[in-house]
Amino acid sequence: MPHLVLDKISIHYDGQPAPAVERVSIAVAKEDFVVLVGRSGCGKTSLLNVAAGLVGPARGTASINGQPITGPGSDRAVVFQNDALFPWLTARENVAFALRLRGVSPTERARRADQLLDLVKLGDAGDKRIWELSGGMRQRVGLARALAAEPEFLLLDEPLGALDALTRERMQTTLLDLWTASHAGVLMVTHGIEEALVLATRIVVLAPGPGRVVRTFEPGFSRRYAAGEPVRAIKADPAFAAARGELTDAIFEGEAA
Repeated sequence: MPHLVLDKISIHYDGQPAPAVERVSIAVAKEDFVVLVGRSGCGKTSLLNVAAGLVGPARGTASINGQPITGPGSDRAVVFQNDALFPWLTARENVAFALRLRGVSPTERARRADQLLDLVKLGDAGDKRIWELSGGMRQRVGLARALAAEPEFLLLDEPLGALDALTRERMQTTLLDLWTASHAGVLMVTHGIEEALVLATRIVVLAPGPGRVVRTFEPGFSRRYAAGEPVRAIKADPAFAAARGELTDAIFEGEAA
């Protein structure tokens, strides 16, 4: 089974006396949905950037299927909080762009792009320019484009952070649907406690000073969604409220440790 592994990762930034992250280990298997949470400055995005191959660690190793990560690769796709779409292209053309780089024929590009737009519930928006779309719609186009290259791992850096509360809740369902359909492993950064509980098969709690793992959770709510239970019913469960309190306590306790 494919694995993305960060092993004893330490990250130092020039001009900083202390490491940003120290000896953090995280493994993501295919079909895992691993979410990193913690207060600002605990190294969540730094670790995601190492997994993406955008920066290298000062110490430790990052690998996929036993092969060192030395830069970005087609086995990983990254989606950031602010979409990096081309505003002069249509939604379909943006999704098809990744396929164009792989030499896929125009007919097949359009077919695959429409298929992915249907998956993110934008089947009727293929001909719209990006500037015509709402924030939530643009982020769904970004997710569809990331999946166009059929990556083994999807890396998400607060992809819902800029959205309003109602759109954010709808997008949680979209992410779960994409994860279920694609079978990709997911590594995601978020500040949202409820978001982490709904989406994750495993939550890794990080604390700052320097960034380190203080606790992990396996909440199980995403599996309940995959089995057919609606997200709102899951959130209404007293077990969800208890898990939210436990995760919140872990974040604050880790900060104080």
